Amino acid sequence: MTAEHGRLPVFVYGTLRPGQAYHDRFLGGRIAGEEPGRMRGAVLYEGPGYPYAVADADGVIHGELITLASAHYDILLASLDELEEHAPGDPDNLYERVTREVLLAGGRTARAWVYLAAEQVARRLRASGTAVPGGDWPSGSAADRTSA
Repeated sequence: MTAEHGRLPVFVYGTLRPGQAYHDRFLGGRIAGEEPGRMRGAVLYEGPGYPYAVADADGVIHGELITLASAHYDILLASLDELEEHAPGDPDNLYERVTREVLLAGGRTARAWVYLAAEQVARRLRASGTAVPGGDWPSGSAADRTSA
């Protein structure tokens, strides 16, 4: 994290969302708040049990803006980087952590960290991936559509 960005919240759209597999494991008891939001400029694609957000000017994805508790911020952000297989400057990253604007209730916006698919992953998904309908995972995921 750079001083330029400060301690930004994190926008989550997959397994870190409330009620999903990694929310309590990674975020439980270590957050100061969460609220629903939307992020423009990305499309969600199905992954192997989790989604990928891929930069795309026409897309919108749904998720939660998570404010990390100050006392846990640095260690928690490092844990999320590890979970998302992100290391600054590593060409083999699965995801890149970038800043984006998140739209919140009442027209408010917030700047947040978000994990987007790294370029080599994004190229493959754009060419042959399955987009998540409506940009809302898991409600739009293939797994939920078949079990409903």
